[in-house]
Amino acid sequence: MTHRRHYSLTLRLALIFALLAFALLATLGVALYRELERELILRDDVQLISRVDQLRNLLNDSNTLDLIRTKPELFQNMLGNRESVLSIAAPGQAPLLLVNPGNIDLPAIKPVPKDHVLALSDVQHLPGINGVPFSTLAASIDSGDLGSLQVTSGRLMTERTAMLASYRLSVYILASIAAILLALVGYLLVHRGLLPLRRLAQHAQGIGVGNLAERLDSHGAPKELLAMIDAFNTMLERLAKGFVQLGQVSTDMAHELRTPINNLLGETQVALQQQRSSESYQQLLASNIEELERLARMLDNMLFLARTDPVSALRQRQALAAADEIARIADYFEGLAGDVGISIRTEGDGVIWAEPMLLRRALANLCANAIKYGAPNGELLIQAIPTAAGIRLCVSNKGQTIPAEHLSRLFERFYRVDESRERSAHSNGLGLSIVATIMQLHNGHYSVTSEDEVTCFELFFPRREA
Repeated sequence: MTHRRHYSLTLRLALIFALLAFALLATLGVALYRELERELILRDDVQLISRVDQLRNLLNDSNTLDLIRTKPELFQNMLGNRESVLSIAAPGQAPLLLVNPGNIDLPAIKPVPKDHVLALSDVQHLPGINGVPFSTLAASIDSGDLGSLQVTSGRLMTERTAMLASYRLSVYILASIAAILLALVGYLLVHRGLLPLRRLAQHAQGIGVGNLAERLDSHGAPKELLAMIDAFNTMLERLAKGFVQLGQVSTDMAHELRTPINNLLGETQVALQQQRSSESYQQLLASNIEELERLARMLDNMLFLARTDPVSALRQRQALAAADEIARIADYFEGLAGDVGISIRTEGDGVIWAEPMLLRRALANLCANAIKYGAPNGELLIQAIPTAAGIRLCVSNKGQTIPAEHLSRLFERFYRVDESRERSAHSNGLGLSIVATIMQLHNGHYSVTSEDEVTCFELFFPRREA
């Protein structure tokens, strides 16, 4: 069996803060890095253009050859470092002057015309050496006695590359440090922010069967936790009610089972005290069978209440003709009702959206109840009344009026208006509770009225949703 690993919410949020901080700072650093790189390239290109312009002015109206031969150090000083290159040459000939202290390979590029005003677009940016950029510019000049010359100047941008690399490293280091600090601060803040949740968990852990009446305190709790606290308290109320009902059902069940079991034990013990005739034993066995049948019906009803699956019941609903269903129930109980002189009449029509077996079980329980407690020679009326929201099924009979204080409890398990009926082997107090369960499964309603010696049980089945 595999166990899923649980991760701390605080740690998750801290890591998220760290990642967001690193991403934000790194993005900002890259943007600044690009801007700095652009400014440095612009500065270097301007310096390169300025150098070539100076050479143009210097060599344009002077004795170029003498100047080159007598003052080569002048051109060497103009470069200023070992990463710069200067070449002055006539087209197709060896250079008159070549200053290249770093022995950099000077590529052949096309010079701009001598009357062309130099611009940034004239600077050539080449890959360079070992990834170090190389910028160069070539221009033509008129040197008088030597004719047209080509001046080529270039520079390997090692200093700029090193500066940008250092800046880039600083950006990543600072972003990482900031992310780590924010992760630590975020962890502490989230850990403290979740303190009310830990208190609620500790409080909830202390609630058990013995103190289900206790509720979580929402005083001072964050707004985000109020909905959870209310939901948890509502769940506790349902649990407390369920435990009370379970205890009541257990008590009632024990009481209901005790009566037939005591009857069986008492009659059997009395029969065994002395020798009896076969007729007495037959009467005893017949009485025991009645009690056992009562126990069997009671257990069958309790199993029905425990096993009924709401999801399955809702999934198996279908459209049923109300006239056919109430006619089916009337035919089924016609013989039983005729034995006590009760006639059955049906009326109404419509469509019932219900699970067939559960619907018939509910109607059968109501009809059996009406025949059992109805007045002899009376009438049992089964009606189907369609409405805009669904359909109402009414089962009414004439009989003794049920006092109003009992009406609201008739659908409770094991509840009876007349406790003396408890001795009847045909009653176990679960029939109407089964009806209530069936209606709850169908999201319907149930009610009962009793006045002027007419008792009416009403079931409402909502219509099918589109």
